[in-house]
Amino acid sequence: MSQESSSGTATDTSSQAPSASPRAIRKLSARRRPEVVAVLLFSGGPIFESSIPLSVFGIDRQDAGVPRYRLLVCAGEDGPLRTTGGLELTAPYGLEALSRAGTVVVPTWRSISQAPPPEALDAIRRAHEEGARIIGLCTGAFVLAAAGLLDGRPATTHWMYAPTLAKRYPSVHVDPRELFVDDGDVLTSAGTAAGIDLCLHVVRTDHGAEAAAALARRLVVPPRRADWQTGQRHLDRSLPEEIGADPLAEVVAWALEHLHEQFDVEALAARAYMSRRTFDRRFRSLTGSAPLQWLITQRVLQAQRLLETSDYSVDEVAGRCGFRSPVALRGHFRRQLGSSPASYRAAYRARRPQDEPDRTPPPEPPPLRRAQGGPVSQVLTMPGKNDPDAYSPRVPEQPGRGGDPAEVPGRNRLRAGRGLGAALPGPRDRPVG
Repeated sequence: MSQESSSGTATDTSSQAPSASPRAIRKLSARRRPEVVAVLLFSGGPIFESSIPLSVFGIDRQDAGVPRYRLLVCAGEDGPLRTTGGLELTAPYGLEALSRAGTVVVPTWRSISQAPPPEALDAIRRAHEEGARIIGLCTGAFVLAAAGLLDGRPATTHWMYAPTLAKRYPSVHVDPRELFVDDGDVLTSAGTAAGIDLCLHVVRTDHGAEAAAALARRLVVPPRRADWQTGQRHLDRSLPEEIGADPLAEVVAWALEHLHEQFDVEALAARAYMSRRTFDRRFRSLTGSAPLQWLITQRVLQAQRLLETSDYSVDEVAGRCGFRSPVALRGHFRRQLGSSPASYRAAYRARRPQDEPDRTPPPEPPPLRRAQGGPVSQVLTMPGKNDPDAYSPRVPEQPGRGGDPAEVPGRNRLRAGRGLGAALPGPRDRPVG
């Protein structure tokens, strides 16, 4: 991995986020330069994620029309730093170099179960207080959360670790469906490829679309992966692994088997022999998601599958997914997947290979009965996970709280609250590939 640092001056730079962000940006300290980007590396990190900001900000591509940044590669702890492949790295700078940076990037963190070094967290907080833009790619979001920079903010991370982030830092509004989240002076991205998207977004914010497009051509990547009018977004149906041993697993399994029926969270609480309040608390503690938001997401997932695999009309799909009306389906579908059900189906079929045989409509879901103590793994996961990076970026509004008005009148719609929207797989204490 190249760790060269370059010097130079960039014109027309700005650490301001787009105006849609609700966050007020602190004025950059006089000793910090907007064109200086510090990349903070730790031992045990995967080399791919670590190299993304080095490739974007550390190579002089002025001949291609890309403005030049000055890169400072900094060690977040004593070296040598070892990557997951066993390579040893020596960073040319230490934490003191963060005092010059207008942008600080944490590309990864080695283990979601370990606390980052306190000295590194202090340096990141100080940089933020002095107006630096702080970026966490993939599991780097855990470092930002540990520093307290994500409290009360929308954020994202790799979908596999999103439940852990939401449970460990309940004041963070985690939304794993987003490709990246720009909240002004703090930005986070999802998995590996999403880190490239966020870095391109930063270049676009600083220097405009033309510069970002020129850089994308050099990197041979799309300038934007956000045209979801013709693209596909996917949600994941599986649940955290630790729920399998919990009594609520039976209730969750029943809900997944009976999505074609109309029932609400009150019914689930009754099946669990709990009050609604106790059920909400237990469910959130296990999954990081509010039960209402989880249930809505599972119904949208079922609709997504039926739109892909059947010729049912949208009205029929709504009924087979437990929505009270097609209007409710359309509203939830658009909020979670960024398009209408009809547009989603058309886009899916247009992108499907021509030689792929047509699928027959799935059989009518039977009223399944579960034997007490029976296995739940078959209903807690859905085979064939889709690309975890195929989610959309956004510059979010500050998320609200509560349920969705299409299902619960009188409540404010939850845009990207602490609940995860889609319940996701549990943590694995290993770097993301």
